[in-house]
Amino acid sequence: MSSAPSRRLPELTNAGLKATANVIACNEYNQPVEGAIAVERALTIYLDKREIVTLMTLGNHPELLILGWLRNQRMIEDIEAIKSIQVDWEIDAVAITTHDGVANLDAKLDRKTVTTGCGQGTVFGDLMEDIDQIQLRQPLLKQSSIYALLQRNLQKRRSRARLCAVQRGTGDRAVHRRCRASQRGRRDRRLHVA
Repeated sequence: MSSAPSRRLPELTNAGLKATANVIACNEYNQPVEGAIAVERALTIYLDKREIVTLMTLGNHPELLILGWLRNQRMIEDIEAIKSIQVDWEIDAVAITTHDGVANLDAKLDRKTVTTGCGQGTVFGDLMEDIDQIQLRQPLLKQSSIYALLQRNLQKRRSRARLCAVQRGTGDRAVHRRCRASQRGRRDRRLHVA
């Protein structure tokens, strides 16, 4: 019986942090209320002792974030190229050590595209050209499938409206309010449920 060859996986720290922080805020009546807010943290990436970029993260699973980022940016082709990923929140940095270095690292770092908006921010190397080469299969979606989906959605809406019409005759104000709220949609439901 032959066994599959073992993979050389990187050594990872386990430096995940809680993604939220408890705070006390004031509500609309100026009364203190407890709540939780997301906390973004800066994490500077050092690849083989070379500073690459600073990412913003919630900090839940920073090692996995870094693995995904390295692969997404095409810095590495295979996870086995990485020896270790060590996150240190005291200095807000992550040290990535590879077994044999990163091929063409200088060329990848020379080619930098800065993007705006939430999320990405910086793209390295020829990623933009690589994206242009990707060919996706055309989805097979029949027009009749779209119409069937729309018809089911319409039937559900009609069914809810009939249910509301029946419930309105009961005289129960709470039921009447829930019924009106369901007709307005989910967004308003929280405001009108008795």
